[in-house]
Order: sequence, then C-alpha cells, then structure tokens
Amino acid sequence: MLTPPDCLIIGGGLIGMLTARELALAGLQVSLIERGETGRESTWAGGGILSPLYPWRYSNAISDLAKYSQTVYPDLVQALKEETGLDVEWTQSGLLMLGCADIELATQWARQYGAELHLIKGSDVADIAPELSVELSQSEAIWLPKVAQVRNPRFAKALRASIDKLGVSVLTNTAAEKIIIDAGKVTGVKTTSGERLLANKVVLAGGAWSAGLLESVGFELPVEPVRGQMLLYKAQPDTVTRIILNQDRYVIPRRDGRVLVGSTLEYTGFEKQTTNAARIELEAEAQRIVPALAGFPIEAHWAGLRPGSPDGVPFIGAYRDIEGLYLNTGHFRNGVILGPASAAMLASIIVDEPFELSSAGYLY
Repeated sequence: MLTPPDCLIIGGGLIGMLTARELALAGLQVSLIERGETGRESTWAGGGILSPLYPWRYSNAISDLAKYSQTVYPDLVQALKEETGLDVEWTQSGLLMLGCADIELATQWARQYGAELHLIKGSDVADIAPELSVELSQSEAIWLPKVAQVRNPRFAKALRASIDKLGVSVLTNTAAEKIIIDAGKVTGVKTTSGERLLANKVVLAGGAWSAGLLESVGFELPVEPVRGQMLLYKAQPDTVTRIILNQDRYVIPRRDGRVLVGSTLEYTGFEKQTTNAARIELEAEAQRIVPALAGFPIEAHWAGLRPGSPDGVPFIGAYRDIEGLYLNTGHFRNGVILGPASAAMLASIIVDEPFELSSAGYLY
C-alpha cells in the first residue's frame, strides 16, 4: 500500500504549482491533482502583468502580497531557469496608465509602498510610448517604470518542470469530486472516477472551481467564475514597447512582437465561449491605443475563467471548520502577481514557520 503524501493539492494552476513547489522545497512529500492539464485555465489565459491594475484601488491585503511577489520574482524566475532551462521572459516593460482620475490616492499608495511613480503629460507620454495614438498621447498619465511581466504559459511550463524534478506526484485529467472528512478532519479526496486519494492535509487551490468543492462538504466559499476574453496580435518586435492601460483595457508586448489585448470582465458562470461582440470591442480598443496594430493579424481569441472573490482578496490559510484543510484560492485578476507571496505564506502556515507578512487578513 502506497504511503499517503504529507499534503495533497487540488488544482494544477499557477497557485497550486507554486504551493507544491514551496512545500516540496520545505521537505514535504506532495501530490497534486488537476482536472485537466496543468496551467491551462486562468493561468494560461491571463496577461502576466506583475502588478494589479490600478493597485491603489485595492486593499493593503493585495498590495502587501504584490510587493512581496515583485521583490522575489527576479530570483524565482532565475531559479526556474537554472532548474529547468526554461526562460519565462521576465521583462521590465513598465506600466503606463492613461487618464487616471485618482492621482492623489495613487501618490499616497506609492509613498506607502515605496513604488516609483511618475505623473506625466504631453511630450513625456509620447516619449515613453511613441506607439500611442495621437489622441491618447495628449492624456495625463501615471508611469510605473518598475512594473514587469512574465509570459504566463511559459511560467506554467517551467513550474511544472520544477515540481516534477522536486518529486511532486502530479495526476492530470483527475478531477476532485469531494473532500473526504471524518470527525471534522480531512482524510483525503474522492475523484470523479471514484478513486480515494488519502492525505492528512489537503490544499484547495482549484481556482474558479473551488467553491463547488467546498460545497461538497456542506460549506460555502464566496468564489465564483468571472470570464475574461483576450486577443493576441501577431505583430513585429517593438510595435508596442510598454504595457499600456486605458480605461480597463490593456496591451502587453511580448519579446517576439506578439501583443496581448485584454480583458473583459463577465459574470457568465462557467461559460467559456468567446463572443464576437467582445472581439470587436477589444480590437477597436487595441487599435485606438496603438493604431499600428491595425496592420497586423489577430492570431488568437480566447476566454478564461478567473476565480472571483469579494474585493479581489484571496483566501489563504487553514480552513476554520475542518482540521487539515487549507485554502489558496480566489485571486481573481491577480493570480500571477500574488501567486509567489500567497504560496510562500500558505507553506509557512502548513509547516508552522514564521512569515514576514501577517496571514490574518486572508484566513477564511
């Protein structure tokens, strides 16, 4: 009979794999199950910006996690490259935000978190992003030059290679149906095939599907699917040089010239179908921001389901009513930027070691 792992993780997205990596590095025997293929849901579908959009509009709970992750990302991606040979294309593109009305709030946030923030207008805007349309280059803007990005599908691939090397047992195309509870304590997970996977500790990192799994044992979790649609242009390198945000629509340049455009925010349940209306709207906004994109083909149009949560604050910690059950879910639009911090925080809780951020604001 196989010895149960120290910890079983439900969910093979970025959050689940980062958590698995942290626990494996701490010396635990870890298993992970994923309903599809690892890194193919919201992890793959997002943009990879290493900052919340308009970070000053979020609570300190978000900004604290984001600052921690921004600090560790360069070392993390270097470690992954050394471990796996894969480059996740960490790139300090900077983030240019156009037409922001809440300048005072933004400057207060920047002072509090030590962020480099510049208020610019006129020719300075055009100098930073010459690709901007003439109309938008006249806007007042906020410039965050230190903001970076990663190519999230490659990040997911590197994480999978890393946890494989660390000995994490990964079962793909294996959906959890129910968390098994005995006398108020978790004992494992039942899969949709009827198999029982035993473990004394279970981490629920199932993204948009997390609430349904907690429902299976009679508890509620305020996490819901929120659809986001994106476009990908096949452009030439330097067509777009900066991450540019305008009224909740953004363009993100990749090193090879491809440009991501996003993203919608749709409460449509688990419906992942793309829509022509979203394609038309995103295409129009992309070309309004960067007119040169009109000269390049749209290579792809897709949708993903974010794990929406109240105010975007994720649930991280030991679940209050079930011994041995832990949560790391509900990151909404910010899974890539919050992931390293939330995984490190949860691992510290599980192995009972101190962590530099308080977990009090994330426990359910």
